[in-house]
Amino acid sequence: MEKVAHRSHLGQLVLWLLMIVELSLFYSACSAEIPVRKILNLGDCNPHVRLQISHHNVVIDNGLIEVTIENPSGHVIGIKYMGMDNVLECGNPNSNRGYWDFVWDNSTFDKMETKHVKVIAHTDELVEISFTKSWDFRTDHGKTVPLNIDKRFIVRRGVPGVYMYGIFERQEDFPDAQMYQLRIVFKLKEDKFRFMAISDTRQGVMPRGEDRDNTRSQTLAFKEAVLMTNPSNPQFRGEVDDKYQYSCENKDNKLHGWISDDDAVGFWIITPSNEFRSGGPHKQDLTSHVGPIALSMFVSTHYTGIDIDVTYKKGEAWRKAFGPVLIYLNSASSDDDCRKILWNDAKRQLSEETESWPYNFTRSEDLPHAGDRGEVCGQLLVRDRCVDEELMQAQSAFVGLAVPGNAGSWQTEGKGYQFWTETDNTGRFNIKNVRPGEYNLYAWVRGFIGDYKLDLNITILPENKVNLGTLIYDPPRNGPTLWEIGISDRTAAEFFIPEPDPTFVNPLCLDAADKFRQYGLWDRYSDIYRHGDVVYTVGVSDYSRDWFFAHVLRNTGNITDLSTTTWQIKYNLQDVNEKGNYTLQLALAAASYAELQIRFNNPDAIQPCFTTTRIGYDNAVARHGIHGLYRLYSINIPGNRFKRGNNTIFLTQTRSHALFDAVMYDYIRLEAPAV
Repeated sequence: MEKVAHRSHLGQLVLWLLMIVELSLFYSACSAEIPVRKILNLGDCNPHVRLQISHHNVVIDNGLIEVTIENPSGHVIGIKYMGMDNVLECGNPNSNRGYWDFVWDNSTFDKMETKHVKVIAHTDELVEISFTKSWDFRTDHGKTVPLNIDKRFIVRRGVPGVYMYGIFERQEDFPDAQMYQLRIVFKLKEDKFRFMAISDTRQGVMPRGEDRDNTRSQTLAFKEAVLMTNPSNPQFRGEVDDKYQYSCENKDNKLHGWISDDDAVGFWIITPSNEFRSGGPHKQDLTSHVGPIALSMFVSTHYTGIDIDVTYKKGEAWRKAFGPVLIYLNSASSDDDCRKILWNDAKRQLSEETESWPYNFTRSEDLPHAGDRGEVCGQLLVRDRCVDEELMQAQSAFVGLAVPGNAGSWQTEGKGYQFWTETDNTGRFNIKNVRPGEYNLYAWVRGFIGDYKLDLNITILPENKVNLGTLIYDPPRNGPTLWEIGISDRTAAEFFIPEPDPTFVNPLCLDAADKFRQYGLWDRYSDIYRHGDVVYTVGVSDYSRDWFFAHVLRNTGNITDLSTTTWQIKYNLQDVNEKGNYTLQLALAAASYAELQIRFNNPDAIQPCFTTTRIGYDNAVARHGIHGLYRLYSINIPGNRFKRGNNTIFLTQTRSHALFDAVMYDYIRLEAPAV
């Protein structure tokens, strides 16, 4: 009996050893990549996606991440990840942690609370949940934004994150409304997430939200900008913080977020496509900012003002899907390099999401999969015989499809979908994954003024490839160039951007490419040009040194006493065709409540030769943008306005009602009469 018992115990011991070896091999397989990437997400070893619905909450858990959504409001109230019970700020009410919101009539915020929950899909691989609300005139008129709302959440097996998208609809009988802003907002744990990353160069430890209070900071020229005077962390004393300093263009607004150093955890918003954003690829918008807050912006009037179309009229039916975007979390070993590791892993995930677009796992008919989309290809050439007798290849031009409209209308289009790409060195383009619909093709070419539009409505059908062949753009041109200032690139980046006042510095904007984002650069004009305005002499001056990046007012020390400014362009004409018409090509990169008047050789002329009248709401100067909306004026000037020898053009920004009445120039060219 003792031998039998001994053999029995020996057998159990062998079984236990085998189990230990198997478990060791299992976890080794799961973590095989950890020494290389140092990322602790073990997606291949995670259980099925689980769903629990209670009277108050909906919980989706895939073993990596647990997402809790309030039932039925659709607010995200909890995200549990890697030992952090909630990455969101638990001190905030449920409606102020993770939510969608609209800003509509009279700047009213609507957090889009829903009333119903529906399970769209529940498999081992994913869960998709829908939170909906139908607008009712009897109960909702004047109280909530007139929209039917469908907010969707998807959690997939092996992915440490949650995909979010929304489908919004207006029926024809809904009342008029202006919808200025649509976004998703996340407010993270303030005592954890201190390090913000927007790009490879704009990264750093950030102040706390409380450091922006009036007891710890001084509000500057507008409420968004503060100078920290007594921050909780002394390292931030004397620094400026302004959420607009962290803006970027839609085409670059793909990845941003926060890192908790204590936990080596990253929280990222990944946007794999821009097709659902308004205003085209160059529209600028917010990203992350002090709070800590992370935003996914879809529609806004930032950097465009009310020029962008956000007005919805009764009788105008509308339906649009926004997203999906991925809220992605990652974790690394807590070493000195964890920030770099987390950022690089987030970029890797962005690459994966972009390559997977359009997603094939969404269950809404409003999000067509790849097989239900089409594409458009062709080649764009430029014909400008004053530059080259031969056709020129439109290199690195932006070519896109957007709602039918006038040339350039895409930059103020706020309701439809847009699809953009850049041409290669030969001007060839291929716009892929276009949703079915009717579009116009638009383009603009670096180095050439104006906007291109193909005078043809393009209908996209599923699996349809439209080959447009060779397209030729004839940019605005009336005669040969006499002189030019700047580069035709729709920004003022090539002009003189001064060093910031040392008392108003943000360390995240010290990189040369972000220099224009520093606070208070408009006031540097008054310091540098204290005794007179810009005088630019063609052939002598250098626009990178002698042409200030923004035509602003002069601040005389009293914000209520602002002086208009007149810039001069001096040039010499050896011959003048008095019977011909000259052309001044004036391209503006931004305008805010401005009026630009132009006079030739007589600064005191009562009537200007040309005026833009009042233009612009983009506020790009105050919001640290190097451009707003692009505008082009082709101004005909009779030859008798000129004289042989020295000539001067006077550019006066005549409006001085507010500090930021200003324009930015993109490019100026004087053309001789046509040959």
